[in-house]
Amino acid sequence: MSAASSPDRRSVFFFDIDNCLYPRSLRIQELMQELIDSYFVRHLSLPASDARALHARYYKDYGLAISGLVKHHTIDPLAYNREVDDALPLDDVIKPDPQLRRLLEDMDRSKVKMWLFTNAHITHARRVVRLLGVEDCFEGVTYCDYAAKVLLAKPHKEMFEKAEREAGASKGEECYFVDDSALNCRHANERGWTVVHKLEEEDSAPESKAGRYQIRDLEELRSIFPQFFVKGSESARDQKETSSQL
Repeated sequence: MSAASSPDRRSVFFFDIDNCLYPRSLRIQELMQELIDSYFVRHLSLPASDARALHARYYKDYGLAISGLVKHHTIDPLAYNREVDDALPLDDVIKPDPQLRRLLEDMDRSKVKMWLFTNAHITHARRVVRLLGVEDCFEGVTYCDYAAKVLLAKPHKEMFEKAEREAGASKGEECYFVDDSALNCRHANERGWTVVHKLEEEDSAPESKAGRYQIRDLEELRSIFPQFFVKGSESARDQKETSSQL
């Protein structure tokens, strides 16, 4: 930043990617779980039932199966990524989402910085937003770096600190966050972030709210945070689309 440049005082809006920018009904998580279980079977020489149990335990204890693998076994995280995340048939499942793109485009970039925040490696993150057709709607991404000596992932405090640092947020009050994980939401809430817990239509709301807000559709962000949207953007688009059909 040059001496003449003013500091970026915009708030940061962090978006989770998987099961957040796209619906859980695409069943990508189930496909990923199958690949992870297969990885455990192949590389740890486990029967399928033991592989599923260990996978579940590592996910519960560390937030990511790969974190448990790195901690307790000799594996190459980048090779794991190639065999699991990068092996997902996403091109057959994820398609461009014009409604999501309109929502993101309508957010006022003079007031808010758009940032991705994911536990996936960078290759998966970039691939998903490219397939959704929204890769140019974000200014950056904080991800779990599988090439790092120490793997950092949500919900650990150090991962949230990394996100704040990389996005240039100087304090939690500047941070807004939407995620489908109640655990991640609760930890973000503890940091003073303004948290939106995204549920699916069929989900039961948790007995104790994970964040300040609960939504079932990202479009609800328009009414929750009108200050972050270009005034009249949605109605202007509707009028333009209507006139083009006449």
